[in-house]
Amino acid sequence: MCFLRRNKQKIFCIGQNKTGTTSLETFFKDHGYNVGNQRKAELLIDAYINRNWKPILNYCKTAQVFQDIPFSNDYLYVLLDHYFPNAKFVLTERSTSEEWYNSITKFHSKLFGKKGRIPTKEDLQNGTYIYKGFIWKTFYEKYGETVGDIYNKEKLIGIYESRNKGVKDYFKNKNNLLILNVSEADSVTKLADFIGVIPKYTTFPWENKTNGIK
Repeated sequence: MCFLRRNKQKIFCIGQNKTGTTSLETFFKDHGYNVGNQRKAELLIDAYINRNWKPILNYCKTAQVFQDIPFSNDYLYVLLDHYFPNAKFVLTERSTSEEWYNSITKFHSKLFGKKGRIPTKEDLQNGTYIYKGFIWKTFYEKYGETVGDIYNKEKLIGIYESRNKGVKDYFKNKNNLLILNVSEADSVTKLADFIGVIPKYTTFPWENKTNGIK
């Protein structure tokens, strides 16, 4: 029986997409954790945009571990930290901000860009992931809009860095945040120690690999 099942502790993986969140999901499932249904979580984006917290909090009662949208969005971690006082948080980061930017643009280009180029606003608006326009809605909520170049490198990196700094500042006097780079050799050990389990392997499984990214 795993540690989480005994104490009903929640774990929120709050790193941005393309920082290893899918590998975290696989790790938790491999170690017997009940991971929240990602599609149901993604459909909570309207509740998040409208700051309607009740549906999100109710969803958090359905499982033990949660990741990606809406948990990777700004400030939700503050609400969750207060509502679930025993919860733990994992902020995944890339080795450099530019590495993250290159990965997210390559990933989006593959999924939504025409002939593999970086998507335009219209490409995202016409994207059919979940439903038409969903990907633009989530992108705009996270990054806003830059006229003519929605993937402006300086802007997106600035938002990525500012968001991570905000997380670190909020948790700086607390002991329930782990900052994790899944590509580092000791990352599995760090996570296992943080949540109190004996790991089944020594390196993270490779999931959603894009340019060496999990």
